[in-house]
Amino acid sequence: QVQLVESGGGLVQAGGSLRLSCAASGSISSVSTMGWYRQAPGKQREFVAAITSGGSTSYGDSVRGRFTISRDNAKSTVHLQMSSLKPEDTAVYYCNMLIGKLYWGQGTQVTVSS
Repeated sequence: QVQLVESGGGLVQAGGSLRLSCAASGSISSVSTMGWYRQAPGKQREFVAAITSGGSTSYGDSVRGRFTISRDNAKSTVHLQMSSLKPEDTAVYYCNMLIGKLYWGQGTQVTVSS
């Protein structure tokens, strides 16, 4: 069984930065794509960023240029560096990893105050 645990969420003022991390544990052979999604109250889950095993990245339109995704394959970890945060970035952020099948973390709250 595989578990994903996110960390790094919290409260930050607009314009500030936060770094989220997500670590996988359990029966891990190799991790394909890693990614981040977010869900704000009353809204659908939204794609934020993804990174392939080869290091190719993609971003949602609302975060491109402000967020950076990276991964540490040796530690089965994915990071999301968030900068120039806006109140509309407030959401629960979820990581996912494709390890044979798609696994999700439990989510971490990010709140950006104006």
